[in-house]
Amino acid sequence: MNHYNPYQSPAAHARPGVIEERAQFITRTYGHLFGAILAFTGLEIALFKSGVAYALLPMFSNWWLVLGAFVIASMVASRFALGASSKAAQYFGLGVYVVAEALIFIPLLTFAEMKGPGVISSAAVVTLLGFAGLTGVAFVTRKDFSFLRGFVMWGGVVALLAIGAALLFGLKLGVFFSVAMVALAGASILYDTSNVLRNFPTDRYVGASLRLFSSVALMFYYILSIFTSRN
Repeated sequence: MNHYNPYQSPAAHARPGVIEERAQFITRTYGHLFGAILAFTGLEIALFKSGVAYALLPMFSNWWLVLGAFVIASMVASRFALGASSKAAQYFGLGVYVVAEALIFIPLLTFAEMKGPGVISSAAVVTLLGFAGLTGVAFVTRKDFSFLRGFVMWGGVVALLAIGAALLFGLKLGVFFSVAMVALAGASILYDTSNVLRNFPTDRYVGASLRLFSSVALMFYYILSIFTSRN
């Protein structure tokens, strides 16, 4: 498996005579992101309509196992989508990640469904508006948000420690943790958008879409958590 060089033909530095190459990269990246969101939505609908989602609920009683499996699946997906030379392998990585996200959302979506109609759709609308707004900021300002890398990384580590402590000691993280995670997801969207535009080679639109999809999924998860926490 060949790993890409982030400094080789990045989209942000496409040759002046090939501006359309950069435009095509951006179009393909967001087209694949839209496709990943549609695939995620369709898979969730199929899982719940068929009853498979409810049949899988018992396996979520062991969150250590679930989170471990999700982390492994994410690592495998990223390795294929970002590092593979063949398009088939890159699409395989993106597909694995979409399926992993669809599965880990099952308990939260089940709970949201019990809270009443409109909860899931409202959280989805807020997520899409937030993503669109942050993406607009990155595109309009053309600012380099690479300085957020440290915040996103350390925020992710702290979040994992907090989740681990909650599982180990039976703590409830509460709505403030969800708000903090939404802020972290927002920073991740800004960082990923900037990174995709500046550092990704123009032929790596599948991996770029995976990065953006992971940030959108994170934001949706915790916005939905906030909505479900309301009485």
